[in-house]
Amino acid sequence: MLVRSRVIRALEAKRDRFAGFQLELGERTNCYQQALQQLAALSQAEIEARLAEAGAEWPGARPGAEHDSLRQAVVRFGQHWATHETARAWARRILEGQTTFAVDGSQIPPSHDFSVPVAAIQVGWFENPHAPGGQYIKDLTFEVLAPDELAGQSDEAGTEQRAEVSPFPDTQVNLRRFEMECRMLVDYMRARAGVRPAPVCFLDGSLVVSFARHMGAELRAAYVAAITDVIRTSQECQVPLIGYVDTSYARDLVTMLAYVFGLPAPTQLNDGGLLRVHMRWGDRSQVFVCARDDHVLPLYEPSARQICFSYLKTTRDGNPARLEFPAWLAEQPAELERVLNVVRAECVVGNGYPYALETADAVAVISLEDRKRFYATFQQFAESQGLVIRYSRKALSKQMRR
Repeated sequence: MLVRSRVIRALEAKRDRFAGFQLELGERTNCYQQALQQLAALSQAEIEARLAEAGAEWPGARPGAEHDSLRQAVVRFGQHWATHETARAWARRILEGQTTFAVDGSQIPPSHDFSVPVAAIQVGWFENPHAPGGQYIKDLTFEVLAPDELAGQSDEAGTEQRAEVSPFPDTQVNLRRFEMECRMLVDYMRARAGVRPAPVCFLDGSLVVSFARHMGAELRAAYVAAITDVIRTSQECQVPLIGYVDTSYARDLVTMLAYVFGLPAPTQLNDGGLLRVHMRWGDRSQVFVCARDDHVLPLYEPSARQICFSYLKTTRDGNPARLEFPAWLAEQPAELERVLNVVRAECVVGNGYPYALETADAVAVISLEDRKRFYATFQQFAESQGLVIRYSRKALSKQMRR
């Protein structure tokens, strides 16, 4: 049980440390705000020259092709509405006849309470053509992972595990879910190649799978293969792909600023926090090319390695969302602006978050009650098949007490 008085006492004991953190962050942010303004005065060639002088092969980010023509960190949206009704009317105009597609997944990890390992993955998708009559498709696919599918590949520390069941079976579930989401996007984009206006596809998360850097080589390669297949397909089919990160802690832009202006390392400061004060709803940042030193992006095949990003303000008070997209989209300014307006419109409908992703999540989500039903169904299945399953008495005791 948590005792509130003890929590308050413990917090007050560290009061000075919290205040010191706030002061240091404020001072560092001011330095980077000045650097952000000075960046606009430099040409793309001058920025690249400074990065080369600093010996930064992977400097976090590089300026995009639009830098010299913009010469500003933030691109204004230019539209403002007095009421939410007028905003929704604008969104309807943008989305009319424009298909959006989103995919998201959920999972049931293997439970230590069962003697027989079993897991499950549910991937949902939502296709909305925004056509008269409200026609849309919401559907899902469900897959069970058996014991042999929860073993085999390298664990997160990189040690090969070939036991009957991996000590890290969750890694297999996470990977399979990611591969299923990516495959769903690839199949959809191939089926819609040539459709105009091109559908806008959403992936809930980053196109740069930096989290895989802490995994063994086999798992890391599997994640890279899955995401590069999506990026390559987007380019081949000319179907826009948006990796949407609602709350991003990425420091690609501030890392680049540190190299260009010789600033201290950007600890505790991220791109979204730096840009937020300069942006109003609908504004976006300049487009940058991701050049993150994460030991993962260099593993992408050359045709998929150039991933661009921009920050888009989709709420009044919060940090901007991070949008990632293949370089081919940044090379077509008119198409990029069309896609950005679709994202803005989706966020109007979804009250700050893309409605397509919100719906795909609602289709795919697996609740705690769903997990209980799954395990109960599994028990019934095991009994019907004559499988011997032992169930943890500790887990049974917790269920009875709660």
